[in-house]
Amino acid sequence: MEMEVSAELGHTAGSKLYDDDGRLKRTGTMWTASAHIITAVIGSGVLSLGWAIAQLGWVAGPAVMLLFSILTYYTSALLADCYRSGDESTGKRNYTYMDAVNANLSGIKVQVCGFLQYANIVGVAIGYNHCRLH
Repeated sequence: MEMEVSAELGHTAGSKLYDDDGRLKRTGTMWTASAHIITAVIGSGVLSLGWAIAQLGWVAGPAVMLLFSILTYYTSALLADCYRSGDESTGKRNYTYMDAVNANLSGIKVQVCGFLQYANIVGVAIGYNHCRLH
């Protein structure tokens, strides 16, 4: 299937400019990926760290942070495993969260996951703006 897409777009499978799915090759490095992760994590999370420790104390605060870091690692590993459907090196790429959901679930489960994703985005946006205003 990927070969047909590449042929329709006029790209050869061995092209230096295009991936196996006909899109431009990505040029990111470990440094650029690390920079994106750091800027995403350092945002509002670090600003609320002092408040969280003040509310939970010196014992429960770091324990909760450790728990959430383990949860974040686990979910990011699951998401990374869903990047390709089928074979992990030659399968179809899932470019969005909903592509990965559609590749692994079906029916009402896809709609529930989509609803929860958008509800989470709305909730985070409201919480972030609420914190910025106070």
